Order: sequence, then structure tokens, then C-alpha cells
Amino acid sequence: MAVIRPFKAVRPTKDKVAFVSSRSYQEYSKKELEAALSFNPFSFLHIINPGFKYDKRVSGEARFKMVHNRYLEFLEDNIFLKDSMDSFYIYQIEKNDFRCCGIFCATSVKDYRENIIKKHEDTLSKREQLFANYLKTVEFNAEPVLMTYADKSSIEAIIAKEKENEPEYFFTSPDKIKHSLWVVSDRTTIKAIQQEFVSIDALYIADGHHRSASSNLLASILEKSNPEHTGEEPYDYFMSYLIPESEIRIYEFNRLVKDLNGLTKEEFLIRLDTFFRITKKGNVLYKPRKKHHFSMYLDGEFYSLFLRKKVYRFTDELSKLDTQILYKTVLEPILGIIDLRTDGRIHYGYGKHNVIKMKDEIDQGHFKVGFGLVPLTIDELKAIADANLVMPPKSTYIEPKLRSGMAIYEF
Repeated sequence: MAVIRPFKAVRPTKDKVAFVSSRSYQEYSKKELEAALSFNPFSFLHIINPGFKYDKRVSGEARFKMVHNRYLEFLEDNIFLKDSMDSFYIYQIEKNDFRCCGIFCATSVKDYRENIIKKHEDTLSKREQLFANYLKTVEFNAEPVLMTYADKSSIEAIIAKEKENEPEYFFTSPDKIKHSLWVVSDRTTIKAIQQEFVSIDALYIADGHHRSASSNLLASILEKSNPEHTGEEPYDYFMSYLIPESEIRIYEFNRLVKDLNGLTKEEFLIRLDTFFRITKKGNVLYKPRKKHHFSMYLDGEFYSLFLRKKVYRFTDELSKLDTQILYKTVLEPILGIIDLRTDGRIHYGYGKHNVIKMKDEIDQGHFKVGFGLVPLTIDELKAIADANLVMPPKSTYIEPKLRSGMAIYEF
């Protein structure tokens, strides 16, 4: 069973939430970041870029302490207020043809350790330690882990009922996304939501593997230093956003490689022929349409690559993933790319409109060859997690992408 609990969120005041909340720090270009920091004094970006106030770049522990200081200033200036009651927070995102609605809550480190919260990606211990140190110093978490669960009509009914009320927040951000948030502090409703999740066997991390792993590491550190530890301290939980699996959107990452590993174009195509049936498609933009089918752009032309299934063996759930197939048939044996995380010869672009970008990058000579894939499905993601396997890096680009500063969890 999945354990979730309400918490007293620190949130922007109603009149400032549209100014405070921000996209993830990594999504801003240098110019965008400079503009936001220069012209929006309420932006959450000021907290995570604390040196801007003094026109100075800071890093490491000094930056962590300054992040904490900027956060305290937002509280002192009443930009942030802390709720007086433990609550769940229903949050809805709408843009174009995409809408999702889920729950901000606190999820259990114990569930993470016991694999009730399931993972499909590896994490790097160095990044885990760095973020755990960050959390320990700043004493808050503003970026929830995105998790999904099997659709359940009874949960949908509770959420729908709450959405009949006027939202606490309703605004449209500059990227034309509509945001709505309802605060659920009624004890009976909270208990009903918790009871519904008791019957859910597993929560699946969609985005935020390092955030959840770091929260687990921090809990381990603080447990050892607290002689009165009970297992119900704030650090035994971490903030998550839970949505039904039908509302997750998964896009693909394309692969771009800088060279053919010493092979000529003809030699490369001959090597590919071992595993694929190859058809030249010319210079018309071409994307694959089904599993185990890839597109390739090379020397000004697109190709379709159909996997020869009598040559390639499916041995487990991982071996069935297109990202793994491409790695085992092309990237590793032919192009000599062993470590997909660290090899500088390979780059990734998420695929929503990336076929055009991929073509342009190769035409400009930045890369030699590119590969397009179809998106993985939620069933494939769950199958990997259930089997305790790990996907290759950049197997999925998942939406929604959550804003920072909407709700903050304090330790």
C-alpha cells in the first residue's frame, strides 16, 4: 500500500503566485534568466540564484547557505506564507490539447526503500550526495517528484468534487499554460484520499529519480543523528505530485552522433544491414511509426530501419525497449559508444519537434548521423520498474514539467 500524507505548505500569496512560480532553472537560457532576475523581484529564481543580489557567482556550501537566506527573506517579506493546517493540494495544468490534474502530497521514504515507490532510472551517487547536502542546508524542497499510479475512478471522483470549489490559485504563465490549485484541508476528505491510496500497490517515479534518492539519503543521515527518531519526522517524507498514469505524456529522445567511428558511409550501412532492413526515404522529413522501427538521417537523406527480429533476441523487458535495441545493435557495437552518460560523441534531443532540429544539426556538420525513435509507453516504463531494471539514459521525456515555488515542503 502507498502511504501519503498532507503537509503545511509554504506558498506564495495569492496576488503574487504568478510572479513567484518559475519553470525549472535548467530550462532558462542565459538571456531569459538574466531578464527574469532583473525585472521580476518576486521570482523564485532569486532564491536559487542567490548571488544575483550582489552581482556575484557563488557555488557549493556558500551558495546553499545563501539560498536558505533568500528563502527566509521571501518569508520575512510575506511573499511566502505557511499554511496553518496540514493539507493536500490539487493542482491542474492545461495547455493546448494537454491537461493533467494531480495531488501535491508528502510521500514516504520507507515506501521508497521498500520498492512501493518504484524506479526505472539509475542515479549517480555524487549527485545524490550533492543534493542531499543542499536539502540539509536549505531545509526545504520546492521541486516535487513526479509520480504516477494506476487510474482509479474513486480518486478521480474526490478530485472532481473538490474542483467544484473556487481554486485558491488560477493564472496563466508566460508560456501560455493555465495553472489551478485547490487547497484540501478538510479532515474527512484528507482521510478519504489517504484511504484510497492504501489500496494502490505501487507508485512509479516518472521524473525526479535523483530528488527522491537524495531525500532518502538525507533521511538516513538525519535518522542517525536524531536519538529520538520515530520514523514520522518531516525528513522521513518528501514532496511529490501524483497523477493517474493516463495523464502522463511520454515523448522520445533522438540520438545524434558526431562520427561513424572510422567507417565510411557505405561500410556503416553494410554493418547496419546485419540487424535492420534498410529503406532509403530521401530528403523528406521522416519519423518512425511503430515499435522496433527507427528513422536515421545520414548524409542529407532519411532512412527507415526495421529490426530483423530473427537476428535480435528478446531476453527480458529491458531488451524489448527501442532505446536498448538501438544501443545494443548500433551505438555500442558499430559506433563504439560504451557509456551513454559520459561519451561526448553522443547527444540527445527530445523528440516533439526534434526531427527538424536533428536534420539541421547534421546538415550544419555538428553531427554525422541521427536516429529517431517512437516514444516509450507507460506500460513499458512500469514493466522495467516492476522487474527492477534500469532504462538507458534519455529514454523518456515526460510531461507535465512542474513549476518551482508553487508549494514548498519544509523539513
